[in-house]
Amino acid sequence: MVSMPEKELTMIKVGDKIPEAKLMYLSDAGPTPLSTEELFAGKTVVLFALPGAFTPTCSNNHLPGYIQMADEIGAKGVDTIACLSVNDAFVMGAWGKMQNAGDKVMMVADGNAELTEKMGLVMDGSAFGMGKRSLRYSMIVRDGEVVSINVESNPGAAVESGAENLLGQL
Repeated sequence: MVSMPEKELTMIKVGDKIPEAKLMYLSDAGPTPLSTEELFAGKTVVLFALPGAFTPTCSNNHLPGYIQMADEIGAKGVDTIACLSVNDAFVMGAWGKMQNAGDKVMMVADGNAELTEKMGLVMDGSAFGMGKRSLRYSMIVRDGEVVSINVESNPGAAVESGAENLLGQL
């Protein structure tokens, strides 16, 4: 069997539109589909992504920063703050509940890494038994267009992609 070379993915950049993808979130009715169109159209959205729910930097720094600064971010005209990870909706829901995300941060699952791959923001976590994951990043999206993106240079930190840095860009 001949294997085909993988298509080279180009990382999304300022001025690009968010690609079409199906995401999920945990609602009271259970796992609920969410298209990127529904999430981004006509809104200002802060999207931040991380390698995995319940992982140390994600749980101790990245998500808590956005929860703590949600009111300040919202005061700058942001309609939605969304946390994205290549996990399933149940894991994202449980993690959000444990972290007291409430209605401050929407916990979004990209379980098949569909959006993550289309945006060229995939991290290979195979060496850690994690498979495909998302790079750690944050972005500001207005009506589906990326206006700011911060890809973390040190995946063990949440500085460039953190809430404080992003707030300064609004």
